[in-house]
Amino acid sequence: MSRFDRYLFFQFLVVFGFFSLVLVLVYWVNTAVILFDRLISGGHSAQVFLEFSLLAIPKVIAMILPMSAFASMVFVANRLSSESELTVVQATGFSPWRLMRPVMAFGLIVALFMSVLTHFIVPVSNAHLKQREQEIAGSISARLLREGVFLHPSPGITFYIREITSTGELKDVLLADHRSETTNIVYSAETAYLLREGERSMLIMVNGLAQRYQQDTNALSTTLFSDLSYDVSNLVGTQKVLKRGLSSISSFEMIVEQSLILQETKTPLERLHKEVHNRIQEALLCIVAAFIGFASLLLASFSRFGSGPQILLAILLLIVIKLTESALGDLLRSNPSYWPLIYAPTLVGGMMSYGLLSFAAKPFKRSVDLTDQVPS
Repeated sequence: MSRFDRYLFFQFLVVFGFFSLVLVLVYWVNTAVILFDRLISGGHSAQVFLEFSLLAIPKVIAMILPMSAFASMVFVANRLSSESELTVVQATGFSPWRLMRPVMAFGLIVALFMSVLTHFIVPVSNAHLKQREQEIAGSISARLLREGVFLHPSPGITFYIREITSTGELKDVLLADHRSETTNIVYSAETAYLLREGERSMLIMVNGLAQRYQQDTNALSTTLFSDLSYDVSNLVGTQKVLKRGLSSISSFEMIVEQSLILQETKTPLERLHKEVHNRIQEALLCIVAAFIGFASLLLASFSRFGSGPQILLAILLLIVIKLTESALGDLLRSNPSYWPLIYAPTLVGGMMSYGLLSFAAKPFKRSVDLTDQVPS
């Protein structure tokens, strides 16, 4: 790699890192706001919110890498063109095809990073995230231990705690059970404790009152008690065995243990092929985005109006690729056997890049012959 190639490559990496950081922060903040509203309002701690936010970052990074690669190419090429560096380099004999050498090296590195994300890191984070979501969904503490709020942990159940002390005492507890069509029971107690006995969770109420109302006879009976235990395990339901989806399984495991994965997920072989090839396509899309971003700006040397039209052209070409990907995505979801069409956006982008470079490599034909401008 020549000195100029290293110079371009270093510029690509620096700008790519900046755009990646900005886009990750933007997407992460948007995701974090939704997680914060869902987790904190559900009674979970800030530690749980931070854990979920970190687990969502790999997927966010994989989402923004093609856009970041495209933006960095456009930015660097526009700066080189505006500062006449591209003009000087092309005057020394560098063709547009030769200028694409550092772009190819940069695209391959981004594609390699994307492959590591999509094939290994993102599936692992998805699996851990689903596991934590199931654990949180079955957490009795998060479902019941909230002060001053009437909770409905399951249909027909209302639960209320006025105060939770630092020692774990629940003050002024109300538990209404309306699950039966004929009998309604309301428990109220001055103090209560939540205890764990093996796989069961018991609510121990002290100094309280139990009121039973029979709807068929319209009779109300009350009972004072000094202590009473109530099984609250069924209020959050039984925890189901977690079944992994293809998005939570690494590509290496899909290939090596294909028969076991098909049996576990109960999905057809075509869908498994579609998932693996889709991850490969995401990496190739990074190379395509980088090529289109840089090749489009190479046309700026033929324009007196700056790089604005070329930047707009690059954006439009990228939109065409994403529209192609979206249109084929609908077809592939309904018929996974068409999985080879996954690579169509890459082929379209490759042809666009070839056309741009071919046009940029042609000698510029002036509309007016310079010899006609020489005075006689």
